Amino acid sequence: MKFPGEASERVARALLSHGPQTAAELADALSLTTTAVRRQLGILVDGGFVVAHERAPYGPSPKRGRGRPGSVFSLTDEGRSACDSAYDDLALSALRHLAERYGDDAVTDFARERAQALAALLPAPGTGTPEDVAAALTAAGYAAEIQPLGDVAVQLCQHNCPIIDVAREFPSLCEEETAALSQVLDLHVTRLATLAHGDEVCTSVIPLPPNSKPPNSTSRPSSTTRRKVSA
Repeated sequence: MKFPGEASERVARALLSHGPQTAAELADALSLTTTAVRRQLGILVDGGFVVAHERAPYGPSPKRGRGRPGSVFSLTDEGRSACDSAYDDLALSALRHLAERYGDDAVTDFARERAQALAALLPAPGTGTPEDVAAALTAAGYAAEIQPLGDVAVQLCQHNCPIIDVAREFPSLCEEETAALSQVLDLHVTRLATLAHGDEVCTSVIPLPPNSKPPNSTSRPSSTTRRKVSA
């Protein structure tokens, strides 16, 4: 599927880079009027690329001001697919061939090697914080951020998956990626939800080390740079 126009694609890619947002937040990020953004959102919703929520599908409820609260918009699977390139077809064919010729263990070995390549882009084991990991994942195309979970843990939210179509068929890619994050943080990372399984966002719980200070606010990705890790 392709976007209806360049303006609507800009709005969709802003949602891909920064996750669910209101029309006002998108207008501010794109330096457009709210009216212009709402027009494109309407087109995207009608086309099945975007869906509107009463609140963000994760994290704390936003503070309510005067008047009716604005809808929060997020990409659908169709919207994410339109943002991604068609390289997944080739990757799927290659992994299917690998599984048929050499078995599932060969796919798991590939997933582990790919996860280690991703880990090499992240802070050295034991040296980075969850916020550091989220920033590095964002640069790798995962549109990641950190949400606090009380005083004992944080939640890693990944709004994009560069290999979502492949991960749907080969979940070992997600499993090995989670194991690599545990290795990098030297903490036990627990995956709760994934885009590949149809959830709104990939979420993982990361326990905070003893005597560490929890983040006071959400760590929003500041860069729109997207770099895919080869599958």
